[in-house]
Amino acid sequence: MAKEKVKRKAAKADEKAARPKMIAQNKKARHDYHILDTYECGVVLMGTEVKSLRLGRASLVDGFVQIDGHEAWLHNIHIPEYVQGTWTNHSAKRKRKLLLHRAEIDKLEAKSQETGHTLVPLALYFKDSRVKVEIALAKGKKEYDKRQTLREKQDLRETNRAISAVRRRQGIA
Repeated sequence: MAKEKVKRKAAKADEKAARPKMIAQNKKARHDYHILDTYECGVVLMGTEVKSLRLGRASLVDGFVQIDGHEAWLHNIHIPEYVQGTWTNHSAKRKRKLLLHRAEIDKLEAKSQETGHTLVPLALYFKDSRVKVEIALAKGKKEYDKRQTLREKQDLRETNRAISAVRRRQGIA
């Protein structure tokens, strides 16, 4: 019996270690764009940037991805300077190179050239002690699309509330 508990704890620890540690999310991107496709890529960072990210300090709000000469670059991502950093500290809004395969870059470049399509960062996280960014090929939403999405979320919330209220009355939940 004790061995089973140890095994369960070990499995739970492995599960937790496998989950990526979220640093920042771009919720505005999911509100303003239809997400067509997502990609996970690495980021070339300086040491002080990684230290600042370990403190959970980053903002993706105005970020975008631009492809220049078979290289993908992440622009307008704000990673504040590391407090204990010296003269070697990084610039907070510098552009950062993304690590993708050549075929992925070519595919993204072709699709982003289409009218209304753009590349936006969705999330920044640690995976196996490496910083990864989730980028998305996205198409901008119209104002009525945004309102419709909000209405659908509100309707779903209301139905879930009604269902849980009925279950509470019946003594199921």
